[in-house]
Amino acid sequence: MAALRATLHVATLAAGARRALLGSLAGNCLAHRRLWDKLHSGPRVGSVPTFDWFFGYEEAQGFLLPLLQEARAAYPLRVLDVGCGTSSLCTGLYTKCPIPVDVLGVDFSPVAVAHMNSLLEGGQDQIPLYPGHPASRLQFIQADAQNLEPVAPSGSFQLVLDKGTWDAVARGGLPGAYQLLSECLRVLSPRGTLIQFSDEDPDVRLPCLEQGSQGWTVTVQELGPFRGIPYFAYLVQISH
Repeated sequence: MAALRATLHVATLAAGARRALLGSLAGNCLAHRRLWDKLHSGPRVGSVPTFDWFFGYEEAQGFLLPLLQEARAAYPLRVLDVGCGTSSLCTGLYTKCPIPVDVLGVDFSPVAVAHMNSLLEGGQDQIPLYPGHPASRLQFIQADAQNLEPVAPSGSFQLVLDKGTWDAVARGGLPGAYQLLSECLRVLSPRGTLIQFSDEDPDVRLPCLEQGSQGWTVTVQELGPFRGIPYFAYLVQISH
């Protein structure tokens, strides 16, 4: 979680708000919705409408695009981002991916979801978002990533993305993190891939993922460093 604190310098929060948020993060559980509602309600500076923990789409695209291009599925590829917050991951995939994608971002914060839907539609003095491929789609829905039944049938996504969501949920206890993992695996198609992006060391994360995804293959790739911090992509795929 060190990178969560380190990346707070990103110019999406005013200096005063950053100081208040650091104090809030230090004294609260990152699994609590009220904390994230407060964060996503915070002031933004400049013209940057999104806020990214760890890194954003620009840093991730070189890793994600080859995976999408190699996916053996009918287009558009269905992509789910759990705990999307106000990240640029969903919007980047929608506006810049050259192959058709059907992207769903879910978050339990209504503030985050309202912000991203407004951004998609061209609110907040922003230009509406247009797809990088004519067949691409993007939607944001308020939902609990530990209970995706209302929004995501089993086996319905070729790619599930978790950028820091396990990290936040695990702060409230590993049972919640394992429930998150179970839901992510449930909604994966038979040849699908779950990717967890994190700064957590493989010596810590891999045993947890292997325990919670028996019958699946877990691998890890190092990413970055971005802004001097190394990150990891943990991939979970069905064993063949």
